[in-house]
Amino acid sequence: MSHLKNGAWIALLLVCGLLTACASQTGCGTPVEEEPVVVIERPPAPEPEPVPEPEVEEIPDFMELPDGTTVAVDSEGSVIRSVFNFEFDESEIGSGDFRVLQQHAARLNRNRDQSVTIDGHCDERGTREYNLALGERRAMAVQDFLLANGVRPSQMSARSFGEERPVDTGSDEAAWAKNRRVELKYE
Repeated sequence: MSHLKNGAWIALLLVCGLLTACASQTGCGTPVEEEPVVVIERPPAPEPEPVPEPEVEEIPDFMELPDGTTVAVDSEGSVIRSVFNFEFDESEIGSGDFRVLQQHAARLNRNRDQSVTIDGHCDERGTREYNLALGERRAMAVQDFLLANGVRPSQMSARSFGEERPVDTGSDEAAWAKNRRVELKYE
């Protein structure tokens, strides 16, 4: 009977050996060949050369003219219109002037130390008192627009000259249309 015990032990050892051999392979009895691993070493990529930014001459928001007058300029260096005309007996800003006034507001907002005087004018028709009041309403309309677009009150002053400073001394509709205006004057 001891002989059977030894045979059982031998059988058990053979089974364990077989199981161990099968565990080391993916499929029992089928040997697996490992594929060779190829390592490719690449040198690090060179740092790209920095591309220099083109030199752009920065255009200021304001420019002094040879006569000493300061004017607002656009991003291309062109003078931004600073005269705004009104209809007869009106103090409403024309819708065509909104974009230009917004350009003035943007420059004043970027340059908080810059100030502007807003001068209201009228044509020669009407009494002196009426024209002074109308010129003031025109100047205040422009000032209110600039305020609504972020310009500080301390940067602006408004005044009226009524009919006292015409740009055209004629007495016809063409001259009167030129004289009904507000002028922005930078200091």
